[in-house]
Amino acid sequence: MNKQGVVREILKGCHPNPKEVGKAFAPSNIALCKYWGKRDALLNLPLTSSLSISLKDAGTTTKVQSSSVNEDKIIFAGERLPNDCPFAKKTIEFINLFRPSKDFCFKITTKNNIPTAAGLASSASAFASLVLALNDFFQYNLSRQELSILARLGSGSASRSLWHGFVEWHAGSRPDGMDSFGTPLPTVWQSLCIGLLIFDTKPKSISSRDAMQRTKETSQLYKKWEEEVAKDLWQIKEAIRTLDFHLLGKTAQDNALKMHATMQDASPPIDYCSHETYAAREQIKKYQEEGLPIYFTQDAGPNLKILFEEKDISPIIEKFGNIKIIKPFSVLYGTTS
Repeated sequence: MNKQGVVREILKGCHPNPKEVGKAFAPSNIALCKYWGKRDALLNLPLTSSLSISLKDAGTTTKVQSSSVNEDKIIFAGERLPNDCPFAKKTIEFINLFRPSKDFCFKITTKNNIPTAAGLASSASAFASLVLALNDFFQYNLSRQELSILARLGSGSASRSLWHGFVEWHAGSRPDGMDSFGTPLPTVWQSLCIGLLIFDTKPKSISSRDAMQRTKETSQLYKKWEEEVAKDLWQIKEAIRTLDFHLLGKTAQDNALKMHATMQDASPPIDYCSHETYAAREQIKKYQEEGLPIYFTQDAGPNLKILFEEKDISPIIEKFGNIKIIKPFSVLYGTTS
């Protein structure tokens, strides 16, 4: 089955009833147990399940309207984009799946409050918010599970950005991907904090899509990835169930390091780290040895996300003055300077 077939199956029985504007927000999410590699690249079906935590109020807001001109209009951060630029092309390719008639044109207005394409899962929040806004605009009244499947067609990790808190994305086994979607975990961990250490906001030199494909095809270390993820996923779910912060942090950090090791073992090697990334990693390991309960995770980009608990906010701010702190189960804590 192709993407259009999946959309048709989910929208079967739906009768689009466009309203003036559909609007939605979706949070970015940070994988604690990573998604890295696909069993089906077309449908964005992962080789393994994964588990994430949302970044609460950090993410993407999208509005969907019909276009008053005879072409699609993509507006990002207040600027009309040429329809042949990469972001607009990817957006139009996706909304083609939902176009009710050949002559129907969309106006898509979207903005992020996080850096774009810098390893902070901006594509996840972008496609999740777009799917939610389409659902609102056409008044489909789809379930969150169905919306998660649709968001996955745009970006795999978008399947996890339909909810706040902890979300598991199930790998599934069906060829059509109808059993590959996100589900929220019920745990509320009030003391958990995420710190964003932003070293570089420029777009990545190689996309996550291309990097994971190269890793899968050429890395010898990748042969053990599925086995490692199965173990790490179990440990992270157990840590969440028991609110065991040390188990959560250590497992998430180890999982991230293993993912980056598979990339560096690819041919040619892929290294998303900057000098600041490596220095911050070593700093955090030093603080761990000194007894400060702090751990890091890293996605496809140079920026780090650190995990700690609310009781340690003061020393964290003291050591990382430029950190942006998020309390996923409360409100956006703010930016320190």
